[in-house]
Amino acid sequence: SAALSGDEGHLSLLTPGTTRKLSLEEYRSKMRVQKELFAITQELARLRASNDNCEVPVNIIFQQLFRIVREYFDEKVSAIPPAEKRDAFIAPHYSKIIERLHHHIKPDETAGETPELPRYERMRGNGSTADVDFYTKRKPYPVIKSHINAVVPASGLERKTAYRLDQHQDVQAFAKNEGLGFGIPYLHNEQMHDYIPDFLIRLRHDGEEDRILILETKGFNDPLKEVKEAAAKRWAAAVNADGRHGRWHYCMISKAEAVDDAIKQARETLP
Repeated sequence: SAALSGDEGHLSLLTPGTTRKLSLEEYRSKMRVQKELFAITQELARLRASNDNCEVPVNIIFQQLFRIVREYFDEKVSAIPPAEKRDAFIAPHYSKIIERLHHHIKPDETAGETPELPRYERMRGNGSTADVDFYTKRKPYPVIKSHINAVVPASGLERKTAYRLDQHQDVQAFAKNEGLGFGIPYLHNEQMHDYIPDFLIRLRHDGEEDRILILETKGFNDPLKEVKEAAAKRWAAAVNADGRHGRWHYCMISKAEAVDDAIKQARETLP
């Protein structure tokens, strides 16, 4: 049985306790929109300045970002009564604003700004399929074009996708991204996490520079789908700007039949 608060404020099993009305009025009366927008901008500026190739002082970044944050709040945030716009600064909406802006704000290369570069793990070298070694209870699916002797699909969609990749004429090699240590960082609830996409695919290409397709199969409704997709596309753009690891493209599909379109899109995007 549950213990309820009695009239005197102590836990009691005998009385129904007092009823208290919960309201946001006190919070709203003390909250200042400008202050909250400053806090969001400060966090975004910190994240941007942490990039290794960022040479712009934080105060300059803050000034540029604040205009964007202000405009986003004014034009993109709306509230359905009895909610108010200022309630956007309450969790979890507050962190979602930071995540969305962080993943979508990019340097303006057309204006001469330095493109964003990826942040690599300094204590690790390049990963390799030769290092993959793990145990699993799932049934492996044998393939020909993978440097790993089999794919271990986590779903029927992954197995069908592996089959189509193995048969596709434009696929030179591919691997299920399991045990490779390849992850893409993304921000969620103000914490950094690693997103592990499903497949890494090397496409046939006449030049010496690799063309890599990162392919995600999504057969269910993932609440972080947009966050992961934005992070992956941002990561691919950063790696392409670096130029030392070939050209990369990201695509997410919900059915195996879309593999052909994903490969076609990657080839057109990565000439």
